[in-house]
Amino acid sequence: MAPKDAPKDAIVIAIDAMGGDHGPAVTVCGAALLLDERPDVFFQLHGDEARINAELARLPKLKARSIVIHTDQCVAMDEKPAQAIRRRNTSLSNAIHAVKSGEARAIISAGNTGALMALSKMILKMRTDDLERPAIGCSWPNKKGFGTVLDVGANVTSDARQLIEFALMGTAFHRAVHGVEKPSIGLLNVGSEDAKGHEEVREAHKLLRENTLGLNYHGFVEGTDLCAGTVDVTVTDGFTGNVALKTAEGTARFIRDLLKEAFRSGPLAMLGALLASSALKAMSRRIDPGAANGGPLLGLKGIVIKSHGGADARAFSNAIGVGLSLAASDYERDIIESLAQFSQSIAAADAAAGMASNTHIKESSAEEILATADDKVN
Repeated sequence: MAPKDAPKDAIVIAIDAMGGDHGPAVTVCGAALLLDERPDVFFQLHGDEARINAELARLPKLKARSIVIHTDQCVAMDEKPAQAIRRRNTSLSNAIHAVKSGEARAIISAGNTGALMALSKMILKMRTDDLERPAIGCSWPNKKGFGTVLDVGANVTSDARQLIEFALMGTAFHRAVHGVEKPSIGLLNVGSEDAKGHEEVREAHKLLRENTLGLNYHGFVEGTDLCAGTVDVTVTDGFTGNVALKTAEGTARFIRDLLKEAFRSGPLAMLGALLASSALKAMSRRIDPGAANGGPLLGLKGIVIKSHGGADARAFSNAIGVGLSLAASDYERDIIESLAQFSQSIAAADAAAGMASNTHIKESSAEEILATADDKVN
């Protein structure tokens, strides 16, 4: 159901207004920027009423399209997930409950990642019993536009089955947000040869290559393929994905700082910067981490979007946009159907393996009986 203050035709989005490094100064302003593009949205702003209203006083359009749901508690950026779970009445937990109850279509938070994941799993539950934890996906800028990479931090290690689940969920996400009907999929590895990589990634590669799930599987990809756009969806474990993501973000900032330093090095350099300003701004937008801000927690019974903690208002509005794209798509049904098909495929494979094992046992038993009979005759 929609909150009483929301128009019947509005898409309701719950915002953890206190989350992130800057709180309402960014989250509320980010909602206002999004509203300029999507006037059909209505916001639930969860958090400290006084601080939120101080921002809303400057944003009359947003004030008319939002409701403030007060709580004087919030989850700190360095708070342990176990502590966050025990404190139920926080801006973060209340925003997630809004999705659980059906009041909101999605929740957006720039807050504590561990707490967001733990509370989302506890309140919303996983999409199926087989899924253990959500996977965090992200849009990754490349030569062709944007790719999708997952997992980028939810699961330190992942077995072959989890990697395939990531492929299914990443495909649904990429289709919903980037509009590619049948995204190509690659497994991130240290080389493209079949023998490269650890056992789990090789096993996932074998299963995906032989898959009957209708996936557009490309094969192994390497780190250089992420920015080349070799595939649409790149699958890896959360440890590797998070290291790759942070490295890419750090490299983008490093390049940007080097360019600023170079163009300020003298009069001619400054003149060159002025002449190339439009091209430089376009490049800066392409490599800006904020342009791809908004990582979904995939596999949950509800739409949960994680924004960078240090995001500015424009980047936070981009994260809200990701939530809206998922809410307007068949993403959730796509995930349910794909995971169900995968579970059936696994069950059929296990049954076939069991039959083969039983046949082997029966054959062995027959051989033992014959051997015993021969011993008695002798």
